[in-house]
Amino acid sequence: MTGADAAEFGLKPADDTGTVHLSGALTIQTVTTARRQLQALDASAVQRIDLSAVTRLDTAGAWALVTLTRSAGLLEGIEIAGAGTEAASLLQTVERALPNPEAPPRHDGSFAAWLNRFGQRVYSGLMFLRALTAYLGIFLHRLARALRHPSEFKLTSLVHHCEEVGLKAVPIVALMAFLIGVVLAFQGSTQLRQFGAEVFVVDLIAISILRELGILLTAIIVAGRTASAFTAAIGSMKMREEIDAMRTLGLDPGMNLFVPRILALFIMLPILGLIANLAGLFGGALMAWIDLGISPAMFTTRLVEGTAVSHVFVGLVKAPVFALIIGVVGCHAGMQVQSNAESLGRMTSNAVVTAIFAVIVADAVFSIFFARIGI
Repeated sequence: MTGADAAEFGLKPADDTGTVHLSGALTIQTVTTARRQLQALDASAVQRIDLSAVTRLDTAGAWALVTLTRSAGLLEGIEIAGAGTEAASLLQTVERALPNPEAPPRHDGSFAAWLNRFGQRVYSGLMFLRALTAYLGIFLHRLARALRHPSEFKLTSLVHHCEEVGLKAVPIVALMAFLIGVVLAFQGSTQLRQFGAEVFVVDLIAISILRELGILLTAIIVAGRTASAFTAAIGSMKMREEIDAMRTLGLDPGMNLFVPRILALFIMLPILGLIANLAGLFGGALMAWIDLGISPAMFTTRLVEGTAVSHVFVGLVKAPVFALIIGVVGCHAGMQVQSNAESLGRMTSNAVVTAIFAVIVADAVFSIFFARIGI
């Protein structure tokens, strides 16, 4: 800003009546100088700002005056007087356009308020469970319709999703299970060696992997991969209004989007669980051979003789339930995406967290159930 520009604006300090007189042009060229001089005033001595001598006022100048009179510790509450009709209208327009800071909600610590908040959270949770149940119902209904009318079923889409959720997940699932088997064998041998019961490490590995860890960790990995993928894919279609276009063309989103994805997960998760079991046993056998000297033949013999088939059944029977949970949560979250990228990211994150949490809860319910019936 040049000296000539700065000279166009003038300010006379507060007189006996507490009035500050502004003169000249209060525009974008002079607003920096004007704001600096106004901020330097003693707010306690200023009652009003007189604009009768201001020859020109633009939006920048109006913004400077309004923000200074609304800022705590500056000239808050100071009256602006002497403005012409156009200047007063501009000041009012700028003041209406400025955002009004929202006061933080007052926290009510009473028991009634706490009970109200708790009730609202419980109600929201129940409505969420109701929505998930509704999407499960949509899947089952469309699946039954596909069985009655096979021509409506998209076999190509099913094969594609089987590859995406199953075949491409094999490396990470197998590696995870292998490392879990190694860790179990190493930690188990360290503890059992103190009692001379190293051979029981085979039972530890077999029961842990076949009954719980194999399918549970597989479901958690698949939840991270697949629930997010389902949400992102369906949510992107929702953002681009492709789902509305499908409905306009008479295509059912439940049949074309939900059924192939959830059914592919329903088919592939038990297979992935079986692969995880084999990889985990192989990792445990390898570590037992290296650390304890238990040969593969001895490991296999102990495994066959000491491990009941019921453990395999208990593990794999959970897989279809986990698949339904992950698929329904992912599809539901995708349909909740709004027309912005922030919503897509938030729902994708929520889908992963919800799916993993639901899988762990379901696994706990299964564990209690099988313990009660003695399996």
